[in-house]
Amino acid sequence: MLFLVAIHRPQGFDHAANLGPEVRAAIDAVNDEMVAAGARRFVGGLRDQASATSLLRDDAGSITPSEGAFLQASHYVDGVWILDCADQSEATEWGRKAAAACGGSVEVRAFAGAKFD
Repeated sequence: MLFLVAIHRPQGFDHAANLGPEVRAAIDAVNDEMVAAGARRFVGGLRDQASATSLLRDDAGSITPSEGAFLQASHYVDGVWILDCADQSEATEWGRKAAAACGGSVEVRAFAGAKFD
């Protein structure tokens, strides 16, 4: 089964101040462990929310671009892993390791369906 593990950060999170060499080394170690276990399919960090473009669809079907994140919230998704795990329990354990390495909160969610070409 495929799972999304999403790292959440508070608004105003300062990457330079909070993601020093020790944290980056811990993240690299978790990534290496995921690869060695055959679990990691994808990993990627996201740029700041201000760089996002949201596409808003109205009831008539018109789509309007808007600068910035779709949702304005106290936390935002900062990076993601896509993992291939046997079950929710295994994915949650990887999520724990990711949260510990990143020093942040994570969400672990199964894909309802996924296709990789």
